[in-house]
Amino acid sequence: MFHIALFEPEIPANTGNIIRLCANTGSQLHLIHPLGFDMDDKKLRRAGLDYHEFSPVQEHASLEAFVEKIKPKRIFGISTKGKQYVHDVSYKEGDVFLFGPETRGLPEEVREGLGAKNILRIPMQPTNRSLNLSNAVTLMVYEAWRQHDFRGSV
Repeated sequence: MFHIALFEPEIPANTGNIIRLCANTGSQLHLIHPLGFDMDDKKLRRAGLDYHEFSPVQEHASLEAFVEKIKPKRIFGISTKGKQYVHDVSYKEGDVFLFGPETRGLPEEVREGLGAKNILRIPMQPTNRSLNLSNAVTLMVYEAWRQHDFRGSV
């Protein structure tokens, strides 16, 4: 229903958790290189619990290669730099939620390329650091899926 794109993810356990999330929500996970780990990393496998068979992961050499292959109608970047909250948007099937690396977030040039109206933020206390990547992805996917009445769930 939705595409989750991780731009240059760094921590294998986060990606493993997101693989499991995608399997349980019917989302498609895309990893945009370079990755900060090997796909056969033990921490990735442990966190993903072999959910690869239920949610195949697509890898892309670059953001441009991802866009060329998927041809999404809308890409939303999730960033602490966004002005609009994630719950203020009506999501459509096929939307892409793009997340940056854990230590840096989405680079400025990526945010600029998406346009300010497509950069969304997750509400949080003003003096805190951002959420863990897998928590942020979970929040985003469940908000979008909720808007579609959790179609396909049990």
